[in-house]
Amino acid sequence: MAKRDYYEVLGVGKQASADEIKKAYKKLAIKYHPDRQAGKSEAEKKDAEDKFKEAAEAYSVLSDNTKRQQYDQFGFNGPNMGGGFGGGGGFDGFDINDILNSVFGGNFNFGGGGGGFESFFGGGGRGRGQQVHRGSDLRLKVRLNLQEVASGVTKKFKVRKDCTCPRCNGSGAEGNSIPETCNTCHGSGYVLRSQQSLFGMMQTQSPCPECQGEGKVIKNKCTQCHGTGLVKDEEIIEVQIPAGVQDGMVVTVPGKGNAGAHNGVNGDIQVFITEEQNDTFVRDGNDIRYNLLLDFPTAALGGKVEVPTIDNKKLAVTIEPGTQPGKTLRLRGKGLPAVQGYGYGTGDMVLNISVYVPKTLSKDEKKALEKMQDSDNFKADSTTKRNVFEKFRSFFN
Repeated sequence: MAKRDYYEVLGVGKQASADEIKKAYKKLAIKYHPDRQAGKSEAEKKDAEDKFKEAAEAYSVLSDNTKRQQYDQFGFNGPNMGGGFGGGGGFDGFDINDILNSVFGGNFNFGGGGGGFESFFGGGGRGRGQQVHRGSDLRLKVRLNLQEVASGVTKKFKVRKDCTCPRCNGSGAEGNSIPETCNTCHGSGYVLRSQQSLFGMMQTQSPCPECQGEGKVIKNKCTQCHGTGLVKDEEIIEVQIPAGVQDGMVVTVPGKGNAGAHNGVNGDIQVFITEEQNDTFVRDGNDIRYNLLLDFPTAALGGKVEVPTIDNKKLAVTIEPGTQPGKTLRLRGKGLPAVQGYGYGTGDMVLNISVYVPKTLSKDEKKALEKMQDSDNFKADSTTKRNVFEKFRSFFN
C-alpha cells in the first residue's frame, strides 16, 4: 500500500491538537481492529489489516512531539521516519501493543483463541514474554559554524550516563547468586485480568508488581549497584556529523544512551544541531548568499572582483558593464552539500549586488559627477523606472 500523509491517514489537519490526534486514532483502531472483521472476505480483512497498521504508524509519529516536528519539516525523509512495521507488530522501535495501551489504557493482550490481534499479525506480542528494560535516550546539543556544516565534522562529548555494573556484570545479583522465579507471576513477568471493553470481553495484562515485569526476583542484591545492574560512569562519545546538516536536525547515535537495567537494551543519543550565525554569508537552504558591494565605477564599467568562498578561498567574478543594484549572480555548486537522505548535489552561491555611494566627495570628484548629471545616459528611462517599481511592489505581495 502506497505511503500516505500521516495527517490524511488520521483524517486531521496539521494544526490538530494531541487530543484530536488521539481521538482520531482511537476511532480508526476500533473500526479496523481484527475483532471487527468477522464474516468479511479475505480481501476486506487484508485491507483492514493494512489500514490498522497505517493508522498505528501515523499515530506513533504524530503523538510524539519531536517526531511530529521532524515529520512536519522533512516528511518521510526525516530522522526516525523509516523502518515500517516488523513481523512482530513493531514500528521503528514501537510495538503496536504499546500504541494501543497508550490510547486505551492497560496492557492489552489481543487474541486468546478468537483469531484476534496475534493471529492477525502473524506473531506474538511483546507482552507474552518477560520484560526487557530499555535504557533512556540522552539528548545533546552541538553548535556548528558554517565551515563545519560544509565539510562535516566529528565531535567528542564526555557523557555521564547509566552503565553496566562491573561488579555483577549487570545482573544485579551479588557474587554467584541467581535471581529466583517470582512467586506472584510464576516467572511470566505479568498478571492478567478480564474486563469488558469496546471490543468485547478482553484480557488485560500489567507488569507484575513484585518483579516489575522481569519474572525474576533478586534476593541477594549487588552491593555496588544495589540490584539495579547499573552504575553512573563517564564515557567519551564520538559523533559523526554529516556535511550539509541544518539547524534543528537530529543526529542519532544508536546504542550509546543509558544502559538498560539487568542487561537490557541501551538507549540512543540524540544530538540536536544548532547553527551559528555567519558574519559573511547567509544560509538559504543549501544555497549561501553573499552581499557583493561594488563601487560605482566597477558597476558602470564592469571588471573583475574577488569574492570569498565558504572554504576560505577567493574566487574571481566578472562584473558586466552597467550592472544594476539588486541583481543576483549565481555561482553553481559553490554552496552547501545536501545531507544524505535530504536531497542530492550541492547548492549554489548567490551574489546579491549592491552599489556603494560615497557620503563625501573631493572637489574634483564632485565636478566630474556634476558634468555627468545632465547627461541623458545617467537618467533612468520609463521602462527602467517601471521595472524598478515592479521589483519594489513584489516585496509586499
